[in-house]
Amino acid sequence: MHYSHGQLNYPVYAYAQSYADGYVEGTHQHDRIQLLHTLSGVIHVRTSEGIWVIPPSKGIWIPQNKKHSIKIFGNVEARGIFVDPFARADFNTQCSVIAIPKLLSELINQAVQIKEEVLPHTRNERLLELILDELRFLEQIPFRLPEPRSEILKEICENIKVDLSKTNHLEIVAGQHALSSKTLSRLFQKELNMNFSVWLKQAKLLQALTDLEMRKPILNIALDLGYESPSAFSYMFKRQMGMTPTEYMKKKSD
Repeated sequence: MHYSHGQLNYPVYAYAQSYADGYVEGTHQHDRIQLLHTLSGVIHVRTSEGIWVIPPSKGIWIPQNKKHSIKIFGNVEARGIFVDPFARADFNTQCSVIAIPKLLSELINQAVQIKEEVLPHTRNERLLELILDELRFLEQIPFRLPEPRSEILKEICENIKVDLSKTNHLEIVAGQHALSSKTLSRLFQKELNMNFSVWLKQAKLLQALTDLEMRKPILNIALDLGYESPSAFSYMFKRQMGMTPTEYMKKKSD
C-alpha cells in the first residue's frame, strides 16, 4: 500500500493512496471527516449501517469517529481528503456515497501536491477553501446495502449474498428459515427500511457494479446474479442506473 498526502496544518488536507486487489483494512475511525473516492477499482466500505460500494468517479463521505472497514476489488488508485468537521457549519453528518464532480476531483489532485505550510492569502489557501465550499453541494447516490441488526436477518442476508444466482422468492427464503413470509417481510421493513425484493435488487446491482469494474463478462455477471439472459440483466441495470451495462462501461472509459 502506498500512501502520501499534503500539509496537515489546515482544516482540510488531501491524500493519494494505492491499494492492491484483495486488500482489507480492519475496523478503524478518524477524528476528521473522510471523503474517499476511487479513480480505478472498487472499494467496499462497511459500517454499522451497512455496506457502501464505491465504483470509479464516486466517493464515500464518512463522518468523524465513524467506525468503518474497507475491502478492495481490483487495483485501486484512490484520492481523498480529511476535513475538520467544524470547517463549515452545514456538513452532512451521515455516511453516504456521493458523485465526485470533475471540478472537485481536480481540486483534490492539486491539493495533494501541497507540501509546504498553508499560508493566508495564498493560492494554496484559496484552493483548499474552494474544496470546503464544494463539499457542501455533493449529490448523494443510493449505492448502499443496509446492514441487518438481528442475528436471524443477518444470517438470511449473508446466505443470499453467497449465491445471488439462486431463485430467492420471499416465500422460499422464509420457509428455509422456518419463518412465515409475513414475519420475514416485517423484518426487512423494520430493520432495513425496504422490502425484500428491493433489497435483493440492490444487492444484485451493487455486485454487478463490482463485477463490471473487475472486467467480468456481462453474460457471466447475468448468470451469476440469477438472470436468464444478458438482456434481462441489462433491463434491470438500465432501470436502476439509467443506462445499460455496456453504456456504463463505455462512459467510464470516455
